[in-house]
Formats: sequence, structure tokens, C-alpha cells
Amino acid sequence: MTGYLKQSSPSLQFVTFIGIFIGFMLLYGTFLYTGFPALSGYTVDQLQGGNATGPKVIGYLKLVQFLYTLVVYLVPGLLFGYLSDPQPATWLGMNKSPKALPIVLALLIMYCSLWAVDLTAEWNQHWNVPASIRQMEEQADLLIERLLQMPTVKDLIVNLLLIAVLPAIAEEVFFRGVMQRLVIQLVRLPWLGVLITAILFSAVHMQLLGFVPRVLLGFLLGAIYYLSGNLWLSILGHFLVNGIQVFAAYLYQVKVISDDPSKSGTTSWYVALISALVTLSLLWVLYKRTKLPPQAENSQPENLSDGKRLD
Repeated sequence: MTGYLKQSSPSLQFVTFIGIFIGFMLLYGTFLYTGFPALSGYTVDQLQGGNATGPKVIGYLKLVQFLYTLVVYLVPGLLFGYLSDPQPATWLGMNKSPKALPIVLALLIMYCSLWAVDLTAEWNQHWNVPASIRQMEEQADLLIERLLQMPTVKDLIVNLLLIAVLPAIAEEVFFRGVMQRLVIQLVRLPWLGVLITAILFSAVHMQLLGFVPRVLLGFLLGAIYYLSGNLWLSILGHFLVNGIQVFAAYLYQVKVISDDPSKSGTTSWYVALISALVTLSLLWVLYKRTKLPPQAENSQPENLSDGKRLD
């Protein structure tokens, strides 16, 4: 290739990326409602509505989830990176393995934020929304519960790969590696771009009663990527959050813990405040340890995430 998308205007790049996303979404939807019933003998409505049960059905649900993550997020993100730069891994910030200190900081940022995030989740759950929306949320929760059924260690490993590893890679490539970069180019205000991307990240999950905590998590992941330029750090942070949820669900099912992790806790405001302060402090440490290039400091979008900062 002689011409790359990064040479085009930010608006054209963004429209192209959205077009690729819609194209693969339509491809996935076509398979889901035509090819999948022919292969499995089940319609999507039967699987998601709980009208069919059994290990075989759970396996099909996991297959649907796997294909969704792969086709809708990972492939479009990687394809856009390939079309944008002769070195797509460098363009995405995936060309270098992170060192120990930034890994520890990224993991601590995400872990220490969980109490503050939990308080916002509890508040979000009490939003006054129409009964139809709450019913849709409950159906989504039931679907997640079915996916998280883990009677054996093998099931735990499969779910860690399906719900923690793959989404962490795919969604970070899509939202932070590509979308956040493009949004920052459009608005030319890096932190506003990080916030807008976090809002979009939460919105596509289509769970209004979990909207706020997902925005916060998305913002932190975006901040980690923006400050470091290394996408593997946000991938690790994303994996940690999802992995904790999966592992906690397993421990609850095998009676190791008594509190249901799927329910928002009763985090005290002062615990959440401490959580927020510690998280902000860790972000500050990451910022101070980061050597942003002059272009990034001047908010030149094309150089905001070139993988040349903190490794």
C-alpha cells in the first residue's frame, strides 16, 4: 500500500472507521439470524430468552459471544490499523512489551478504582427508568448469569478467555487504539477525547443501569493509554476488571465466598472517596513517570499514541 488512512483528514478517517464497524456488524447480524440457526438448530431469541437450556445451549451462547467480540470489535480495529499505517502495531501502540513499573501502575489504577466505581454502580442502579428498560436490563443480567455458570475449573478457564482476555484485547484495540485516537484528532482536546470515547464505550454496551460505572472504567482505561502510549497497559487493566468479576462469580458458585458479586455492594462514601483519591494519585504517578513527546504535549493528534512513551 502506498496511501494510508492516516494521511486523510480526521473526519474522513472517522467516517471510514464507522463504515467498517457497521459493515462487520451487518456481517455478524446476517450470520446470527440466518447461518447460525441453520448450524445450531436454535434461533438467537431462543438462546437469549432462556427458552432453551442445557450445556449445549450454554456452549452456543459462548460461541455467539466469541464471534461478536471477534467480528464486531477486534477485526474492524485491526483492519483499520492495517489500513492506517505501514506499521499497524506501532500505530496502535502494541509494538512494545510494557515494563514492570507501568504494568503495576496500570493494574493498581484499575483495582483501586473498583470501590469508587461500585458506589456509582449502586447509585446508577437506582435511577428512575421506564419499566421496559429495567426489564431489558434484567434479561441481560440473566443472560450474563447463564454465561457465568462455572461448575468446573475448565469452565472458569474458558470464561476467563471468553469474558476477560478476548474482550480486553478486542475492545481496547477498537475503543482506545482506534476510536480514542480519532476522537482526539477531531476535538483536538485530548482529555475531552478520552471522555467522549469512554461515553461511547459505555453506550454500545446498551445497559443504562450500568452506564456510569462503565464510563468511569472506560475513562481510566483511556487515560492509561493516553499517558503511556502503550495499548497493552489498558488491555491488562481491562483484563483485570473483567477477570475479577469472572473469578469472583466462580468463587461464589463453589461457596468460597458468600456475597453475590453480581450485586452492587454497599460501599461507604468515605471508602469510595479514598478509592478515588488513591486512583487519581496513581494516575498522577503514571503521568509523572511518562515522557510525553512534544507533539503530545502540544495536543497534535497524529502523535498522541505512537507507542514511544512509557514502555
